[in-house]
Amino acid sequence: MDMKKIGKKINLLMGLTMSIGLSIVGNIAGGGQRPVPAIIIGILVSFVASFVISMIIGTLVPMKTVGDKVCAAAKTNNSSFKGKALTSLVSDLIYTPIITLAMVALARVMAGKNDPKALEHMPPFIIMFLSSLAICFIVGWVLIFIFQPLYMKMVLKKNGIEM
Repeated sequence: MDMKKIGKKINLLMGLTMSIGLSIVGNIAGGGQRPVPAIIIGILVSFVASFVISMIIGTLVPMKTVGDKVCAAAKTNNSSFKGKALTSLVSDLIYTPIITLAMVALARVMAGKNDPKALEHMPPFIIMFLSSLAICFIVGWVLIFIFQPLYMKMVLKKNGIEM
């Protein structure tokens, strides 16, 4: 199996993980007095949107190449703790702001459609975005740091490649 197919599988797994994690955290952290069905619908809609965005970013940005270049510039091995932390940070800086921006915009649109007066009680967009970004950035980094090496090892092993 070629490395592009392996990269696509890892992208798919990471896209699912990031989308699930950030959708749940974003909707729960969004707060407000919403009934449980509205929270579940919000999570599902956010998941689909963020998954599509993750797949687009993963297709356009060669994360392995970017991570390797960043580690080389930092003079660290990408399999070391420092290298994994750094590549997780770079990946987080690429994915999380875009996904969070889309999820906050989507949440505002959905809230406005459900109740036109809901927007009057919401903080300004930039405040919602920055507060969500702070939370999602931390969660995103942790998810990437934990799962990316696991998925890479799993996919490589499944394809007969030892790390």
